[in-house]
Amino acid sequence: MNLKLMSARCLPLLLALGAASAAQAQNTIYRCGNEYTNNANQARERGCKPVDGGNVTVVEGTRPAVAASGAAKPSSPAGAPKVTANDQRARDSDARAILEAELRKAQARRAELVKEYNNGAPERNALDLRNPQKYQERTAELKASIARSESDIEGIQRELSRLPTP
Repeated sequence: MNLKLMSARCLPLLLALGAASAAQAQNTIYRCGNEYTNNANQARERGCKPVDGGNVTVVEGTRPAVAASGAAKPSSPAGAPKVTANDQRARDSDARAILEAELRKAQARRAELVKEYNNGAPERNALDLRNPQKYQERTAELKASIARSESDIEGIQRELSRLPTP
């Protein structure tokens, strides 16, 4: 048999055997906390555990672009319109007026809820007299509503404190 003919027939077989041996020769992967390694000596020293169930693929993330000066400068997008100081003051004033109106509304709602809650003993209605469980549920619901309204008031006050003073 010709050597060229023999090598042409055996080449695919040799390549397949080489690929199979490479797959079997893959080292065991060890997990060391949030890190992975395939170095058995290092894994033994650090007390790492072998990973079962497949191969581990590590993908490098992209690095953020750095400005020419070395530090990124915060700026608005290129096409963003510029706002004059007077326009900004007017916007801030409008925002403050809206928040103050919301604050008054939330405080009025809280006052109504506190009055209805009546220190944990809301006035019973006909349905509550027939079903005491409904009364307890309504009382708990009122208490939760008061807590939510207080949280809303605190949030609005925080927003108001962030706005510049007029």
